[in-house]
Amino acid sequence: MKSAFLLIPLFLGFLVLFFSACQSKESNPAQRIVDQAIETHGMDKLDQSVVEFDFRNRHYRATRRGGQFVYERIFEDSLGTIHDSLSNEGFQRRINGEGVELTEERKSAYSNSVNSVIYFALLPYFLNDPAVQKTFLGESQIKGEPYYKVKVTFQADGGGKDHDDEYIYWFHKDNYTMDYLAYNYQVEGGGARFRVAYDQRKVDGILFADYHNLKPADKDNLAVATFDSLYHQDALIHLSEIKSEDIAVELLN
Repeated sequence: MKSAFLLIPLFLGFLVLFFSACQSKESNPAQRIVDQAIETHGMDKLDQSVVEFDFRNRHYRATRRGGQFVYERIFEDSLGTIHDSLSNEGFQRRINGEGVELTEERKSAYSNSVNSVIYFALLPYFLNDPAVQKTFLGESQIKGEPYYKVKVTFQADGGGKDHDDEYIYWFHKDNYTMDYLAYNYQVEGGGARFRVAYDQRKVDGILFADYHNLKPADKDNLAVATFDSLYHQDALIHLSEIKSEDIAVELLN
C-alpha cells in the first residue's frame, strides 16, 4: 500500500505536465501547426541525417547529429575546387584541399550564403529552432484552398545577423504541407519574396519541393503578410526558379 500512495503524487505530477503541454499548444496554435507540418514533411528524421543536393551548379551537403551540424558547399571555379564548410566550430574554405585565410567579412558572407541555401531547402525543419518566434495569423485561402497562416520572427540572441527579417508560412489546413512562404530582408537595400512550392516529392520519406520565386512590383513593399492576396490577384512578378536537384538522404543511427 505504501508504494501505491507514493505513486499518486508522481501520477498527478505527470497529469499536470501533460495538461500544461496541451494548454501551451492550444494557447499557441502556431506551434501545433508547425509541429504537424514537420511531421507531415518527415523532417523530424533530420536530427540524425545527411542530406545532399545540387543547387545552381553547386553541390550541398547537410550533416546533422543532434545539436552538431556541418553544412558544406562544393563547386568548381577558375581557382579549382572550392570546398566551403560551416559548422558549430565556424566557417572554413579550402581551395584544392588547402585551407585559405579569409577576412571576417568574407567568412560572414560565405557562411550566410551556405546557411541560407540549406535553410530554405530543409524547411520547415528549422521552424522549431530556439530563436524562432511563431505567431498564428489565422486562416487564408489561396487559389481556392484553405491554409493556416503563421508568422515567424527571430530573437536577436541566436537569431543570426538577419534576425530582423520576417517570414510568413502557409500550411495547408487539411494535409499540413508548406505550400507557400514569403519573407522580407534588410540587407543589400532590402526587399521581399514570395515562393510557391511545386514538384513536391518524397525522398526516403522526406518531402522536398522546388519553388517559383516571385517578388512584388513595388520593391519597397515589405508587407509579406499580404502577399497571399497579391498572389491571388496575380499581382506578383516571377523572378526565378529555386530547384534542388539530385537529392539524396542518409538517415544516421
